[in-house]
Amino acid sequence: MEKVFARISEEVSKVIVGKEREIRLVLAALAARGHVLLEGVPGVAKTTMARAIARATGLRFSRIQFTPDMLPSDVIGTMVYDQRTGEFVFRRGPVFANVVLADEVNRANPRTQSAFLEAMQEGQVTVWGETHRLPNPFIVLATMNPIELEGVYPLPEAQLDRFMARVVVGHPSLEELVEIMEKYRSITEFPVEPVARPEDIVAAQEAVWKVHVDKNIKLYIARIVEETHKHPGVSLGGSPRAALSIMMLSRGLALLDGLGYVTPDHVKEAARAALPHRLILTTEAKLEGLKPESVVEDVLSSVETP
Repeated sequence: MEKVFARISEEVSKVIVGKEREIRLVLAALAARGHVLLEGVPGVAKTTMARAIARATGLRFSRIQFTPDMLPSDVIGTMVYDQRTGEFVFRRGPVFANVVLADEVNRANPRTQSAFLEAMQEGQVTVWGETHRLPNPFIVLATMNPIELEGVYPLPEAQLDRFMARVVVGHPSLEELVEIMEKYRSITEFPVEPVARPEDIVAAQEAVWKVHVDKNIKLYIARIVEETHKHPGVSLGGSPRAALSIMMLSRGLALLDGLGYVTPDHVKEAARAALPHRLILTTEAKLEGLKPESVVEDVLSSVETP
């Protein structure tokens, strides 16, 4: 599996410059059957990254541009009348794909957000009492623009908790920006080719369960999550789902590294992606400028590494 993901990462790097960490986390989440929240300002290649990963893995890609007037049926699908048969048939929405890019998910109204995130969590949609399974594998890459305040509906904490990881896609460095300009023509031609098959990803998702997590590592994860509740700047710490996300993402990272077991370093790397978006800070902490990422670093430094 290590070689498969190495090929995918190398192929994605043809159009993505200097985002090895971000690509690694998305691939680890894909292996762990988790969804990812991509956060970053416009123009930092969030959409290109999602398209490239879908193309390199041979998976079907779908993009949903969320807007305030979008209805749940625009996302999950609806029943339409077939004049030839005289019956209503289900017309699938864009959520029926392997890799779904939910662009600016916080622009959708709460009703549509709820329907989409429920489909994302359950792996199925129900329309007119009939259940339709989503394809396998299935991963949602949802983007949010952190600087937009007008015309957005912030995701409730319960819905943010459904994302295994949050990956912050930052600005490129000076050297990377020059490289992007030099490669611009090649990037626009999108030279990414499939280097894996959907069956490879399904096999990886099965293999991730075989990655061993020692009891001491599980205890380490539990202590990290427990410590978030004790931090003075946090009003609501990590949930049990946060602990499970750290464990599964750690397994995915270990699989990418070709290891059959999880190390404390995998846990730390996973915690930095799986915890910040789940933490709710106190009003005082926010006024003092405390960031969830800083809380996670405080927690990791205070919990003894096994």
